[in-house]
Amino acid sequence: MQDYDVAIVGYGPAGATLAHLLAECGVRTLVLEREGAHYHLPRAVHFDAEVMRTFQWIGIADRMEPKTARHPGMRFVDRDGRLLLDWPRPQGEGPQGWRANYRFHQPDLETVLRDHMTSRDQVTVRTRCDVFHVEENDDHVELRFEDMSCGRIERARAKYVVGCDGARSLVRRYIESGMEDYGFHERWLVVDVILNRDKPELGDHSIQYCVPERPATYVRTPGLRRRWEITVLPDEDSHEIVRPDRVWELLSDWLGPDEAELERAAVYVFHSLVAEDWRKGRLLLAGDACHQTPPFMGQGMCAGIRDVTNLYWKLALVCKGLVGGETADALLDTYESERKPNAREYIQTAVRLGGLINTSGTEEALRAALPSVDGSARMKSIMPPIGPGLGAGDQAGQLFGQPRMADGTRMDALYPHQWVVVTEAALADGLDLPAGVGLVTTANSNAAEHLSRLGVRAAVLRPDRYTLGGVDTPEALEALVARILPDMTETQQPELV
Repeated sequence: MQDYDVAIVGYGPAGATLAHLLAECGVRTLVLEREGAHYHLPRAVHFDAEVMRTFQWIGIADRMEPKTARHPGMRFVDRDGRLLLDWPRPQGEGPQGWRANYRFHQPDLETVLRDHMTSRDQVTVRTRCDVFHVEENDDHVELRFEDMSCGRIERARAKYVVGCDGARSLVRRYIESGMEDYGFHERWLVVDVILNRDKPELGDHSIQYCVPERPATYVRTPGLRRRWEITVLPDEDSHEIVRPDRVWELLSDWLGPDEAELERAAVYVFHSLVAEDWRKGRLLLAGDACHQTPPFMGQGMCAGIRDVTNLYWKLALVCKGLVGGETADALLDTYESERKPNAREYIQTAVRLGGLINTSGTEEALRAALPSVDGSARMKSIMPPIGPGLGAGDQAGQLFGQPRMADGTRMDALYPHQWVVVTEAALADGLDLPAGVGLVTTANSNAAEHLSRLGVRAAVLRPDRYTLGGVDTPEALEALVARILPDMTETQQPELV
């Protein structure tokens, strides 16, 4: 039986990203995946700048960016095409060092993630391996799984197990977690097509058609791929509505069968759920295993990547013995306390937006819920802080931007997976930093605009780039620096792009 630091059940985007992040920190990792290959059809179609920043850390951002499509924003229109709500997305490089939003083809991402995994000596990937038993002990977890290629039963041990195994998570069953239900459970038909040739009149914006009797969404994805998501009515049969003739009938307002090839038509039930417990001892959950959201915010996969970005460095500190005992337990407990409120806010916002889309008085409801100064409705992307955990003070738990150094280098490329102090140059004089902690000042970067956005003179950033806190005096900065945890990068300097 082989021993690992962390075993990950599930090899989707969240599980694969977690494996990459742990490998960059020198953590011995096992990935167990039931399927033999990644799913070949589209699923998630959107990620944001925070996710691309994580992809930067694991070395795939420059490979993914050319595979994405521009995303100028979403427009909510009525049955006549009249604009009810505008949700623009900024273009160009934003505070995170990347564009605000990206449209993508999930099989492209999974291919890039898996191809890049071949360079990770610390990661063992086993596909066609079906985990069926999880047994927690005092100092390890034992997994039993079937190698489905030959029917052999095998075992493995790990210090911790992370269930990235989807909505029907086996690991969640062993944790015995219930689910918080926010009341959204609807069937939607998801249709992906490949155009025979470009059809510019469909546009680059995502369009939410606010037609109460049958709301629908149009999404432009890379190349000639396009997606529609269409409400399935209560009396409609899920099997009948995916027949090609019925699908083309529903798409007839936009295009006909002579203009595109149907790539996929499937009925999904969109839920709004959050697991009550994200951790039990040495078992943890991430991604769809601990939260499921309606699609209206485009945050399903993003939430899973945020989960593993919060979790990886905490697991690395514990697995490498840099924190232990009650401190290790308390550190791992902050994963749920920090991530759960953030995920919940995205889901509750998506539920509210779905309710506005489905109402018979959509225009009035949107204007009342999302007013702008001119009386119209206008929406901005939310960026909720994480919940209480390691931080200190009012500025704790905010996502911080990625300054550019004077030579144009992105900050995270200079200080990968490290704690960083970002400060006005005057506050850096005489500052004594622990080993491995990066220092970025207003004298060697564009940090001033990032500090201004937070409203402080200095901030301490965690490895996941959320703020430990923000301060305005040398004394307060020294006290905040004293709260920094050990450096986990001493034995591993990963390659970033």
